Amino acid sequence: EMVAAGQRVLAVGITSPENSIQIDNRDGQVKYIKESLTDSNEYISGIWIIDVPNREIALELAAQGSKACNRRVELRPLLG
Repeated sequence: EMVAAGQRVLAVGITSPENSIQIDNRDGQVKYIKESLTDSNEYISGIWIIDVPNREIALELAAQGSKACNRRVELRPLLG
């Protein structure tokens, strides 16, 4: 439905944190750390980017996505 309505911009899955690597070059000395930024049993397993005119529609789509994927959904606006 989101595709037909022109609301879905991007939908992708993300591998588990065991496949992650941190790159830290804040001090100019690049470090590669083979672990996740978060220490939790729960993690983000995918991302949907939607283009909707208001928060109410975004909340409705998030609720539908939660049911369809059998997951809790976190909704955040993009910056920029």
